[in-house]
Amino acid sequence: MLNRRHIRVKVMQTIYAFKGGESDDFSKDQKFLLFSIDNMYNLYLLLISLLIEVQKRAEEHLEKKQKAHLATKDDKDPNRKFVNNQLLHILKDNTQLKNQFDAYKITNWELDSEYVDVIFREIMTSDLYKDYMTTRTSDFKEDKDFIVDVYKNIIAPNEKLYDYIEDKNLTWLDDLPTVNTTILKLLRKSKASSPDNQFTPKLYKDQDDKQFAIDLFKKTILNQAVLNAEIEKRTQNWDSDRIANVDFVLLQMAICELLNFSSIPVKVTMNEYLEIAKEYSTPKSSIFINGILDKLVKEYEADGKLTKLGRGLM
Repeated sequence: MLNRRHIRVKVMQTIYAFKGGESDDFSKDQKFLLFSIDNMYNLYLLLISLLIEVQKRAEEHLEKKQKAHLATKDDKDPNRKFVNNQLLHILKDNTQLKNQFDAYKITNWELDSEYVDVIFREIMTSDLYKDYMTTRTSDFKEDKDFIVDVYKNIIAPNEKLYDYIEDKNLTWLDDLPTVNTTILKLLRKSKASSPDNQFTPKLYKDQDDKQFAIDLFKKTILNQAVLNAEIEKRTQNWDSDRIANVDFVLLQMAICELLNFSSIPVKVTMNEYLEIAKEYSTPKSSIFINGILDKLVKEYEADGKLTKLGRGLM
C-alpha cells in the first residue's frame, strides 16, 4: 500500500518538525514518524468501513419504507439491487476485515453517522445510482463497476468527508491520495471468489521499506552538519532567508540518499525529490533543487563518491 515516495514525504514532514540537532535525542521523533506511517492504515480501514456502513444504511432505508403506514406497492416490494450488491457483501462478510476493525477500534461511523448519511444521500440522488437501478438483477462485474464508480466519483471527492478526515487527523490529508488509490485498485481487482486477505493489504511492501524510512530519517538527522555544509557551498550566491525551509530539508534528504543508499539509482533519487518539491514547496523549488543536485551529482561522480549497486526500488 505504501510506496517509497510517500515514505519520503513522511520523513520530510518529521525532519521539518524536528527542532533539535544531530547530537540530540530524536527517538521520540522516530516514533512519531513510524506512528504517522502506521496511522495511514487506520485511514484505509476507516474508508473501507464506510462502504459497509453505506450498505447497512441502504438496508435500513428499505426496511423503514416497507414498514411505513402508507407504504406503496414499490415500497413493499423494493428493488434490492444495491442492498444485495455482491462486492459490498464480500466486504461486509470479510472475517479478516472485521478482525482489523476490532483491532484498530474502527468505530467512527457509530459516533459520526451523519457522514454515512451524507454519502448515502449523494449516492441515491446520483445518475450512477439511477442507471444502476434500472434493472433488478446484476452479475458481479456490474456490481463491482458500480462500487468502483461510486468510490471514485462520490466518496473520494466528497468535500464534507474531506473536512471530517482533516479534523480527525491532520496527517491523513497527505495519506488520502495513496489510500484512495489503494482502495480503488483493490476494488477493481476483486472477484466473486476473492480471498479474505484481498482487503487487508500490508502497509509496507516488505521490511526493507520500513527500514528505508528509519534509515533515511536517522542518517539525515545524524549528518546534518555535513549535509548543511554541502548545501551552503552550492548556495553561496543565495540569501539563506530566500531558501524555503522545505527545500532545505528536501536537499538534506536527497544528498543523504545519494551518498548513503547504494541500491537507489541517482535518477530515481533526483526525480522523487523534484516531484515532492512540486507538490509541497514553492513553484520554483523544483528548478532550484534540480540545479543544486545536478551540480552535486556531477561533482560526486568526478570524485568517485557515488557508489550505486543494482536497480534499486521506488
